[in-house]
Amino acid sequence: MEWIGAGSLLAWVWLLLGQGFFWRTDVRLPARRDPERWPSVAVVVPARDEAAVLPDSLPSLLGQKYPGRAEVFLVDDGSTDGTGALARRLAAARGGLPLTVSSPGEPEPGWTGKLWAVRHGMALARERVVPEYLLLTDADIAHDPDSLRELVAAARSAELDLVSQMARLRVVTFWERLIVPAFVYFFGQLYPFRRVNRHGARTAAAAGGCVLLRAEAAERAGIPEAIRYAVIDDVTLARAVKRSGGRIWLGLADRVDSVRPYPRPAELWRMVSRSAYAQLRHRPLLLLGTVLGLALVYLAPPVALATGLAGGGPALAALGGAAWAVMCGTYLPMLRYYGQPLWAAPLLPFTALLYLLMTVDSAVQHYRGRGAAWKGRTYPAP
Repeated sequence: MEWIGAGSLLAWVWLLLGQGFFWRTDVRLPARRDPERWPSVAVVVPARDEAAVLPDSLPSLLGQKYPGRAEVFLVDDGSTDGTGALARRLAAARGGLPLTVSSPGEPEPGWTGKLWAVRHGMALARERVVPEYLLLTDADIAHDPDSLRELVAAARSAELDLVSQMARLRVVTFWERLIVPAFVYFFGQLYPFRRVNRHGARTAAAAGGCVLLRAEAAERAGIPEAIRYAVIDDVTLARAVKRSGGRIWLGLADRVDSVRPYPRPAELWRMVSRSAYAQLRHRPLLLLGTVLGLALVYLAPPVALATGLAGGGPALAALGGAAWAVMCGTYLPMLRYYGQPLWAAPLLPFTALLYLLMTVDSAVQHYRGRGAAWKGRTYPAP
């Protein structure tokens, strides 16, 4: 048993020092200055049954204080709750940036619904605005009034083709507090932001809720046609842009927030499990390795500590306790970022166990033909 405790501790020492300092939360928009000329921007918002959150998000886009030309294109992706009509009413009452609401119809075979909507929105934008940049943002994302201005200034100043911010997700209910900070923590562990932002590094990722993309880079990378099948569209988009020679940047947001509530654990479970197995490329061996890795890294430390204290020996207890302490230390910055109590850090093994079960459930649903299901659509493995 001691070798398991030692292996877990070594894994945590490596994660602490050798995984791009993933646990730090200081990766924010790079230094920026106002450009001499503000480029034109098209804001593309794919929306499917979003009437519940649209009043909290769409006005924030229409109210952007952007010095250049900008228009909003909301693409109603087959909604049944009046999303499109509500968007028009909000625009009539709120004013601000021009809004175009349209619907592309059902997606063609080989397309996910979101990317089909993005394709339609981009085509409309080219006709209306001829944009130099595209802001791809989800219908549940609220932006501070200077968000677009800061994104464009950062992209111009650092000569970036893609700038993405991980929106600050809602943490109100008990389950949101338990699961959401860990979601962002695990994402950063899988895609360390510093490696993503290093030009020439292979690591590439983006956060789909807020992506500013240079139109020329999108055309060069074949976006969205080249990624039309992608369930995890944000990471796939970033890979396509980086592979085509583009410079990308990803960090945490200060001016961008998700307003979507997840009041019940079942909703959070679906959020994670719908794409977890797709993240593993639908490969059973990767699933097995992930389960074993999560068990060694997150579950073994408290088990080793408890076993050691129960008679397994002081060495085992010390190894388990040290690994757990390092784990908690790496989680503290994310808890601070989300304004959560620091005493919640020792609960991370329990949260990791939930994620492990969500991942296994994602694979089970895939083999039952219900994988990658979202809002009434199910997508097969590409």
